Amino acid sequence: MSSVRRPDHHRPDHRADLRHVLTHLVTPLLMCIGMGLAYLGAFAHPEPHHLPVAVVGSGSQAQVLAQSISDKAHGGLDVRTVGSRAEAVDQLKHQEIFGAYVMDAHASGGGAPAGTSGGASAPKDGASAAKNGAGAAAKNGAGAAAKNDGGTAVKHEGAPVAGAKAAPELVVATAGSDTTATVVQKIFTPVAAQQGTPLKVTDVAPPAEDDPTGQGLFFLMVAISIGSYASVAVIGGAGAVLPIRLRAALAVGTSFVVSILGTLFAGPVFHLVDHGLWGLWSMAWLYSAGILLIGTGLHTFLKRWTTLGVMALFVMLNFTSAGGVFRPELQNGFFASLHAFWNGAGFVEGTRSHVYFDNNGLAGHIWTLVLWLVVGFVMIGVASLAEARRRRAAAAAAQNATAVAAAAVAATVPERRPAHAAGAGDGENAERAGRSEAEEEMEEAVGV
Repeated sequence: MSSVRRPDHHRPDHRADLRHVLTHLVTPLLMCIGMGLAYLGAFAHPEPHHLPVAVVGSGSQAQVLAQSISDKAHGGLDVRTVGSRAEAVDQLKHQEIFGAYVMDAHASGGGAPAGTSGGASAPKDGASAAKNGAGAAAKNGAGAAAKNDGGTAVKHEGAPVAGAKAAPELVVATAGSDTTATVVQKIFTPVAAQQGTPLKVTDVAPPAEDDPTGQGLFFLMVAISIGSYASVAVIGGAGAVLPIRLRAALAVGTSFVVSILGTLFAGPVFHLVDHGLWGLWSMAWLYSAGILLIGTGLHTFLKRWTTLGVMALFVMLNFTSAGGVFRPELQNGFFASLHAFWNGAGFVEGTRSHVYFDNNGLAGHIWTLVLWLVVGFVMIGVASLAEARRRRAAAAAAQNATAVAAAAVAATVPERRPAHAAGAGDGENAERAGRSEAEEEMEEAVGV
């Protein structure tokens, strides 16, 4: 016998579910686009933009050398002259410059130096290195600096031996930015080569021994950032049924835990810093609390788009402008401008200043973090007002709906019901409406 196949009238229709999934796929795709634009826009083509460096010397040759290098760099370098090595070191520790080229004794003495024509042509090679050095630093990483500098990084102390030609010296501060120090070395190495002598490199502010590249503080910021903005999804989603004041309290408490974890990573666990942990913890708490409060406040308005919003603020624009990989002097104008006031830059530069540069410029970075925290509290206040207004509107709508329903019932059912029964029915309808609204809001929030 042959069986006849009958159509399955009970086969489920997945079209609505498919539309639901496709709608939610918009968020990760937008994240992909945003991360690509941010990271490649910030890091793909680094080159110096008005990078401040100095030539040490008071004679005419120092001024000519500085001007020649500046002219050939076409805006890539801001070259100044300083009168002494001590003054150059002071400017390095205040991060006013990022490299100082100390000319040899004969050249700085003001006499007619040997190889003057070579000194004039040296800036051409130095300027070329200024254009190419940043790209090489990006490819080779901080390890290239360690390899290149390891054999030449010596302290330049004492007077040169009589009759010997003193080698020129490049003074850098790698704790401020290892990649910037590498670029500066690539700029001045050809200048020293034209003078026929090897270049000594002296690091006056080296990073911690267990953080040789000096980028550990940046990755510490990444860890604190992820712990902070990921907690926003939990507080805003699972905690959406809580009053805004309790969510704000959870945000502050979570930031305290995240900052403690960050301090443990920086100190006892990975030894990224060997002193100043209390100061680091304070900045970590300010940074984390600002992110959590801003994100918690934004969730009231963005709902399931909150994750995309906080990622745009605290990953796409934040990590790229923090100065942990490339300082703003090696980035384009957009990300360089963000570095001046974004919270990630405030944390990274503030921690560098506190740990390595004797708190020079620390106050400004702390104020940056404080202002972001203030923005967070303002966002919580605005969200509180918006939620209160929504509750009043919902209560008024429920009251109007109840009145309309009661009028309709009265028009169609003229017989009277007991008063206590009518009151119970109205209360049950209001309770059911409120529960339905709460469940809908929770479902939408968990979509984060």
